[in-house]
Amino acid sequence: MSHRTAVIVPCYNAATTIPELVRRVALMVPRPDIYCVNDGSQDDTRQVIESAGVRLLNHEQNRGKGEALKTAFAAVLDGGYNGAVTIDADLQHLPEHLPAFLERAPDYDVIVGTRAYHLRNMPLDRWFVNHLTSLIVSALGGTRVRDCQSGYRYLSAHAMRDIPLATTRYDMEAEQLIRAGRMRMRITEVFVETVYTDSESYIHPWRDTVRFIRMAFRNLFWRPPRVTASR
Repeated sequence: MSHRTAVIVPCYNAATTIPELVRRVALMVPRPDIYCVNDGSQDDTRQVIESAGVRLLNHEQNRGKGEALKTAFAAVLDGGYNGAVTIDADLQHLPEHLPAFLERAPDYDVIVGTRAYHLRNMPLDRWFVNHLTSLIVSALGGTRVRDCQSGYRYLSAHAMRDIPLATTRYDMEAEQLIRAGRMRMRITEVFVETVYTDSESYIHPWRDTVRFIRMAFRNLFWRPPRVTASR
């Protein structure tokens, strides 16, 4: 039986990049297996998704990246997929790395697209925050994670279905890794390139840092469910 993998793209004001992203992803994954979530965009994102021949999931109001991912997880699970790769809509994640995730997907619950980041290719503030938060996530989850802020990752159906998530925005991806580690899920990484473009970032440094601190504190006391066996 083949391992069915979907691709999830959370989208907010991404009308200019979606056509190129879909074109490149569709070279490796059939368009019906691409799920784009329009998270209350204020531009033509919804219409662009509709014309791209992929699956549209729509939030009338902006609910945050975490909620967009949760909506897609539910749809992918309903579709009977074995797992999904999440990729950002702004083309900072190169779709050409998808085969590296797909090749390893049958053997893991979480595959993190780890960026080879350093000060030559990443802004100083992002470099520092990513290092610090990755250390905290690794300590709380009991599994080394070198790039906890990478949204380019694979999640098995087990991970999408069984990791309980309390957060709804960018901090959800870090919480996901902490809880996957505590649930003793199979976690690995693949190395990916990241292209820093002039596209607007929707991460708010101070507000999202406060969210991360709150999430990390809550997870100090979190214990996994009794049943954690993978598949």
